[in-house]
Amino acid sequence: MFNLNSLALNIFCPFKKVALLREEAYASWVFYMKKSKPKITIKPTFKIENIVASAELGLELDLYTIASKIHDVEYEPEQFPGAILKLKDPKTSLLLFKNGKIICAGGKNESDVGGAIEKTLKMLASYSKTPPAKNFKPKFTVQNIVASAAFGVELDLYTIASEVPDVEYEPEQFPGAILKFKSPKTSLLLFKNGKIICTGGRSEADVVTALNMAARLLEPYSSVLPIKK
Repeated sequence: MFNLNSLALNIFCPFKKVALLREEAYASWVFYMKKSKPKITIKPTFKIENIVASAELGLELDLYTIASKIHDVEYEPEQFPGAILKLKDPKTSLLLFKNGKIICAGGKNESDVGGAIEKTLKMLASYSKTPPAKNFKPKFTVQNIVASAAFGVELDLYTIASEVPDVEYEPEQFPGAILKFKSPKTSLLLFKNGKIICTGGRSEADVVTALNMAARLLEPYSSVLPIKK
């Protein structure tokens, strides 16, 4: 009796064997490539681009008078309750509120932030409705540090996104991948050429720790940067 199942098996069996051989060959090639790939050690270098910090001046500010008397102050109370003061040295921008709370942005280091806040206190003390406390020195709290970094390698973002936890990658929308750490709480924007943007750190130590963690995590997915022609 003619057996259709037996005929189909005899016809398609060779194709299945070929497919299996191809899969085995590909798996062997991947294993070989991973084994023969030279081990790369990433040594991150970074530069702080911006520090955002908050502080209290211990003053009750007359923002209307400040805006009319001090150059480089912008105040549009209909749009936003705070005034913006821009300093040239150190080059920073400060958001001023009536209750004396301020937000400082643009500093490259904590010395810049401290200098900008002390300069602002001296500049605004005469416009306060209440005199500042004697020998008062404002303290600030760093809220966010933005740093740029270079890993000096090429990153395989597709593989990183598929194998590394807490990575978001949508190349159709944006060319970079986002890697998030819980401790220190930071987000790193990864680019194929090994360039990194680190945000969320509250100290330089946080930035260093996050970049070193990322370097160790991404070393298996890195390769030597191609030589530019």
